[in-house]
Amino acid sequence: MDRERSLTEDEGRTLLRIARDALTAWLERGALADPERYPLTELLREPRGAFVTLRRGGELRGCIGHVMHQYPLARSVRDNAIAAGTRDYRFMPVTLGELPQLSFEVTVLGRGDRPDTPFIRVQDPQEIVIGRDGLYIEREGTRGGLLLPQVAVEQGWDARMFLSAVCRKAGYPDRAWEDPDVRLYRFTAQAVSEDDAGAGGRGRSDS
Repeated sequence: MDRERSLTEDEGRTLLRIARDALTAWLERGALADPERYPLTELLREPRGAFVTLRRGGELRGCIGHVMHQYPLARSVRDNAIAAGTRDYRFMPVTLGELPQLSFEVTVLGRGDRPDTPFIRVQDPQEIVIGRDGLYIEREGTRGGLLLPQVAVEQGWDARMFLSAVCRKAGYPDRAWEDPDVRLYRFTAQAVSEDDAGAGGRGRSDS
């Protein structure tokens, strides 16, 4: 498969259906929705990292993901939809009654320097392209920080502001990315949202 192939519109709709149906089934009856119920293409079966983001009234309501390309994409979306709704420590768990007010977004991570990772080592900050790249920063022995590509666009950041923000996300000083002991990576991703035209209607569910 072409490593750069993007999700088709139909594949995006399928992932959004999986995400919403998964959280609905979990909240209704503690059940794990079966991804095999959906029209899965080769890409949707491929191991890919993915994040699911929940918003209510435009405000973040939960976001959790798998970074590494470890699980089939459809399964990763299912599991992270449930986790975003019930295990994001920043928020109270989503209730069943909230679901009609929630908007779902799925972000699929691209290919990196190795088959199991989306990460590409940054040698020069000028490599970073706002709108294309997400950032991940880490220092050995400490927790790293990650920001998805769309965050910089939503916040109106330039590359330097994006670098400072990912440092803060990791709990590092703003200019920690200049430290030779810190590893900085970029990654590409494709996001599909129920709020996008043609991406699938909110509240559609086959569960």
